Order: sequence, then C-alpha cells, then structure tokens
Amino acid sequence: MNEPIIEFKNFTFQYRAQKKPTLVDINLRIFKGEKILIAGPSGSGKSTLSSCLNGLIPFNNPGKIEGELLISGKKPDSVFGLSKIIGTVLQDTDGQFVGLSSGEDIAFLLENLAMPQEEMKERVLNAAGLVGALDYLKHSPQRLSGGQKQRVSMAGVLVDEAPILLFDEPLAALDPLTGKLATALIDDIQKKTGATIIIIEHRLEDVLYRHIDRVILFDNGRIISDSSPDEITVSNQLAAIGIRRPLYINALSKAGVNKSPKDKPGQLETLNLTEEDKAKVRNWVASSPLAPRDDVMREAYPLLQIKNLGFTYPETGLKALENINFSLANGEMTAIVGANGAGKSTLAKLIVGFEKEESGEIFYRGESMEGLTIPERAERIGYVMQNPNQMICKPLIFDEIALGLRVRGIPEPEIKDRVEAVLKVCGLERFIKWPISALSYGQKKRVTIADALVLEPQILILDEPTAGQDYRHYTDIMEFLTSLNRRGVTVLLITHDMHLCLEYAKRALVFGAGQLLLDSPTDEILSDPELALKASLRETSLYELARLCGISDAKTLVRAYLDNKTNL
Repeated sequence: MNEPIIEFKNFTFQYRAQKKPTLVDINLRIFKGEKILIAGPSGSGKSTLSSCLNGLIPFNNPGKIEGELLISGKKPDSVFGLSKIIGTVLQDTDGQFVGLSSGEDIAFLLENLAMPQEEMKERVLNAAGLVGALDYLKHSPQRLSGGQKQRVSMAGVLVDEAPILLFDEPLAALDPLTGKLATALIDDIQKKTGATIIIIEHRLEDVLYRHIDRVILFDNGRIISDSSPDEITVSNQLAAIGIRRPLYINALSKAGVNKSPKDKPGQLETLNLTEEDKAKVRNWVASSPLAPRDDVMREAYPLLQIKNLGFTYPETGLKALENINFSLANGEMTAIVGANGAGKSTLAKLIVGFEKEESGEIFYRGESMEGLTIPERAERIGYVMQNPNQMICKPLIFDEIALGLRVRGIPEPEIKDRVEAVLKVCGLERFIKWPISALSYGQKKRVTIADALVLEPQILILDEPTAGQDYRHYTDIMEFLTSLNRRGVTVLLITHDMHLCLEYAKRALVFGAGQLLLDSPTDEILSDPELALKASLRETSLYELARLCGISDAKTLVRAYLDNKTNL
C-alpha cells in the first residue's frame, strides 16, 4: 500500500488554557488523491484537527502535544512550510481576503514569492479558470456574492498548486443551488488536479451529492467512525452524536423501508429501491393523516408591513430591492429564501435601520418607522447578522451577552439569570467564562443568537441562524425559537437551509434578483422548477424520492414527512 500523505499517530492535543485535551488519541491515515469528509457536532475537535493540519497548531496556538503528525512523511515545521503543501479555504471567506480586487487576492501568495509577472498572470488565470472566476477578477472581493467569494478563495489556494486542499465548512454561507455547485466544483477540482481533498462540513447530505471516499466522524475529541458513505448513512452513529441523516433515509425509515450498505444508500442516485420499497413509500404517504393548515389571520394593522420598498446601493448603483410588498402578523414564523445577493440581508438592514430605503415605507403596528433611530427600532426588533464577527464587541462570552441588558439598566442578578438561561439554550453553558477568541465560528454564531434572545424582542430577525451548527444545536436553537414563537414572538428567518424552511416555517418569501418572487406555504415553494432556478433553490431529496417512487405530487410526500416529523 502507498504511504499516507497525512498520518496522525496516537495524537493528542491540549490547549494551554484548557484542563483537558481537545483531541485524544487520534489515529488517522489519509492517502494521496482521497476525498475525505470530516463530520461531528460542534466542539467535537474538527476545527482543532484542521488547525493542526494547516499549522495554526502549534505554531500560532501552542499547547501540549503527544504522539505524532506526519504530512508528506515529515513533521510540520512552520505555517509557511505547510502552506506549500496544504491549501486552506476558510469557512469565513471575508477573513481570507487581502487584495483590492479578486485578481490581486488570488495573486497575493505569488507576489510574496516574487514570481515573475508573466508567470504570475498565467497561474492566476489558470486557477481562476478552474473555479469559474474569470469574469470577476477585477471586482472587489467584498462586492461579490457568497458563491463568488467561495470561488475566489478556492482560486487563491489553487494558484500555489498545493497537493492537499482543506475546506472548512465550505457550504455554510451558500444558498442551496450555489452549495450544490460548490460541491460539484470541489469534485471537479480534484479530478482536474488530483489533489487530496479534506472537507469539514455539517451538511452531510449536501456533501454526499458527489462521491466521497470516507466519512470520519468525531465526537468529544475522538474518532468514533471511519467508514464509507454507504455505511454511515444507515448506521445509528449519526443520530447518536446529533448529525442529521439524509432526508431521504429518514423518509424511508418512516415508511418502513430499511436499507443496508449493500443497497448503496450513500447517494440517492445510487440507492437500490425495489418495487416493494416504492410501494411501501406510496402506501405510507397515502395513509398519513395530514394535519390541517392553521393559516394566520391577517390583522387590520399587521405587526410589520412592507409597502413598495426599494433600495439601491449608492456606491455601486446596484438595485438591491424593487417594489417589495408583504406583511407579518403577530406570532408568525416566516422564512426568507433565495440566492446569495437576492436582497434578503438588505431587507433586514432596512427593517432595523442600518440602511435607508430609497422608496416605499416600513410600518410597525400600523405606524411608520420612518423617524425611528436604530436604538429605538432595536427595542422592537432583534437582529442577528450572518457574520458573527460583525456583531461581537466584548472579549468574554458572559459580558458579550450581558451587554444589551447592562446598557438598559437591568439589575445584575436578573442579568445573570437571563444570560445563563440563553447560554443553556444555545449550548454554550460550559463556555460561560471563556474568551470569545477561543470559540469556533459556529460557536460565535450561537453567541450572537444569544445576544438577541436575551433581550426578548417582539420581532426577531435571524440571518442564517443555523449556519455552521451541528444538528443537535440546530434543533435546540430552532425549538427555542419555536417556543418563543408560540408565546407570540414573530420570527423572520433568512436562510439557505431548505430543511429548516420546510420543518419550521409555515410560510416562505422567495426572493430573486431583488424581487419578491413568491409568498406561499413552505411545502409548495419547490414545486415549480422554474421558480427554484430563479431563486437559486434546490429541491430537497424528498422531492426526488417522490419521483423515484412514482408519486406524482411530491408535496404529498413532503407534508407526510413534516406531519410525522421526529428528530433525526
């Protein structure tokens, strides 16, 4: 057998500030040309393993190491040395950009190597061509959509022709269709370059859209499984550690169809479904009692009303929103979905006052919000931004979450109780005394959600609330938001997660190119292929399963699944 390109031997790592090791007795061999998915709940050690691979541990974040790590047969010597072997695409792409244009950013490493200009240009063009980024080489990275930023980041590591590529949650901030394209792009890159690919990602089903050689499961700092996609998707290990199984596997289980690894269940397109299996699914859908819809009664004066809203970014002339009209009633939970750059986040910024509308008006309880300041709007509407680094301003977790209460003069004993309560809900109770700097991106996201939840606002707007979250924390957060919603809090979810949209929101607002394309029940939003394409959505595997089983109206299977929903 060939020598591994990466090898962990009895490897244990403990941060200096921690009492216990974060990685424990890791034994892992990865071979040249393999494509590996690393999955596990938040805090399981995935990010720490990533930092060991790219050299941030121990060269930037020192700690106690036992055992051995070999990359290309050698012990790591420096971050710079490892960067020639392992190219890393970070989860937070904004934190990776340094150039004024996309082309400059891709060329940054080559410039530091003093590469001749002609050779540099050729390599930048080749790398950009590999990922389809040639059209925006002159564009500022900050003005690109999420999917475009992801392509530029990929080109920035491909330009150095590193033999190993590490992707840290590459799908977390992408809309469904762009996420699908990114998965395909990573697969194409491997085929064209022969690179060894390591993907760290929560969205198991989305990554398995293309071939994966092995899935490595982490929990509590240990490897608990090293198996094929066919084995892991039908095992009990995913549920045991709080990772979502593919929707089609759950739906089949509800219908009494249990598959084994030999049935190739790792991808829906390879899954062997017998005629008996298909009949069981059809019978399950036909016999499922569908709960009646409890449509929200529209009030004479809705809680929030958007009338003819329009906005153009003055510095670029980009028309972000045009003639938007909708209203929210008290106690609704509504999802806003659509492509990266469709105007979803811009809408939220207009509602909370971060931007000023060009046309139209926003009403709260029938009164215009025209004259309200940002702090005054914040008393009515809580907002959690997509990027947690743009919200956090305190070094310690407790102080960060307590900040909003302290500026409002809440007594310290009440602050302590309320902060501890939301920390527990957001799965952060054991980090109460930690510094923010010690948290992963996903954990920081939960801190910002706690920031908003602790203020108990009447309307809560969350921009990608579950991005980067494992399924257990995802469920905890969404169930908590559901409990708030049942008590009358109106929740507006801006999301790329079609699972979240289908399972928790009864209504969806579909945006595309700055326009509101559809306002409808969530189980209908993906029934129109043309609409899905315009809004950069992707049909869930439930729709494809319905087609494979001969169910003409896919919505009946979706509703049967949702009305009989159980965890995992």
